[in-house]
Amino acid sequence: MIKQSLLVFVAAGALAIAAPFAAAQDTPPADQQSQPSQEHGGWHRGHMDPAQRTKELAKHLNLTADQQTKVQDALQSQQSQMQSLRQDSSLSQQDRRAKMMDIHKNTDSQIRALLDSNQQKKWDEMQAKREQRMENHHHGDGSNQQAPPPSQQ
Repeated sequence: MIKQSLLVFVAAGALAIAAPFAAAQDTPPADQQSQPSQEHGGWHRGHMDPAQRTKELAKHLNLTADQQTKVQDALQSQQSQMQSLRQDSSLSQQDRRAKMMDIHKNTDSQIRALLDSNQQKKWDEMQAKREQRMENHHHGDGSNQQAPPPSQQ
C-alpha cells in the first residue's frame, strides 16, 4: 500500500512538472520569463516563481524567516535545475521526465526536512491535496475545473 501510494505521488509529481514543458517551444523570451504573471497572483503557466511560492508556503505553514530563506533557496535551485534540464536536448522525453521527477522529489524532501512536526503535517496535507488534484485531472474527473491557487483554497 505504501509503495503504491508513493508511486502515485511520484507519478502525480511528474505530471505536475512535465505539463508546462509541453509548451516549452512557445516560452517567452528570458527577459519576460522572469516576470510572474500578475493576473493570477504570480502564477505563470501553472507555477509560481520561487519568491511567490515561498510567500504562499510561509502563509500556509507559518514559516520562520530562516525557513523562508531556506525554502526559497531550495525552490530557486529546483527552478535552475529544471531550466538546465529543459535546455538539454540530448535527453529523451522519458529521461527528461524521470529527471524532472527526481528534482521535484528532492526539493519536496528538502523542504519537508526544514519543517517542524506541525508544519510537516500541514505540508503532507498540502501534498495529498495536490496529488488528489493531479489524480482527478489525470483521470478526467476534474478536467473542466481549474484548481485555484493555494491562497484561495
